[in-house]
Amino acid sequence: MEVINAHASATLALQGGHIMSWQPKSETEPVVWLSRAANFTPGKSIRGGVPVCWPWFGTHATDPKRPTHGFARTVPWEVTATRALDNGATEIALTLVETDQTRTMWPHRTKLSITITVGPRLKIALATDNLGNEDAVIGEALHAYFHIGDIADIRIGGLEGCDYLDKVGGGNVHRRQDGPVVFSAETDRIYSNTDAECVIEDPRLKRRIHVAKSGSYSTVVWNPWTEKANKMGDFGPDGWRGMVCVESANAAENVVTIRKGSRHTLAVEYWTEKYSG
Repeated sequence: MEVINAHASATLALQGGHIMSWQPKSETEPVVWLSRAANFTPGKSIRGGVPVCWPWFGTHATDPKRPTHGFARTVPWEVTATRALDNGATEIALTLVETDQTRTMWPHRTKLSITITVGPRLKIALATDNLGNEDAVIGEALHAYFHIGDIADIRIGGLEGCDYLDKVGGGNVHRRQDGPVVFSAETDRIYSNTDAECVIEDPRLKRRIHVAKSGSYSTVVWNPWTEKANKMGDFGPDGWRGMVCVESANAAENVVTIRKGSRHTLAVEYWTEKYSG
């Protein structure tokens, strides 16, 4: 699905309720990154864009054979509404299609929906309704890939002083962030107990990307670097250099309990501004 309006363009896939790209008219380069080597195979995740991780993040807590990051990013969704807003932006609402397969992996009676607003800012609201008679515990993330000039040049502000779980090498070591986040090797971190806005400063593309959120208390920062990207096979040559993931999440110690009859919404907003150094 392609969306073009006076403010921006975007592409969406019904597999995974997946935003694949977004580029405001004010930018000469996309803001949301999609791998040139991405696979579009039914039932497989798409490399790049904004995958929906749900109803767990990472490896399943009790069954490692279940899909990493849940099943929402690989199953069909359906469009439930579209409308043009008064400001010229476009709003699209989608709902995950339940099947016998999804019910087997997730026995709770829940409804998962996403509302996407394509405009000068990209807004995403991921809503989980608990329709059952018992509480449900979820992990989730909007696993956003951002297009950058070069991973070695950027820095990310907003997480200074936050504690994080360092997952590189499977060590799961707890550390504290000192200063902005910079990159010189594989990075895979879950920052906990933070609802802070993050800013990606990109001197090559001369812009700042803002990542603001609500209903999210974890932020995941990820770049696979050379060796892991090559093993994955869908990054393309040096694709990892031009992307960084800043994910708005509820993961690890920040998983969410949704009371019966209640709704939880994880919402994000992305926008850019010029950066002169």
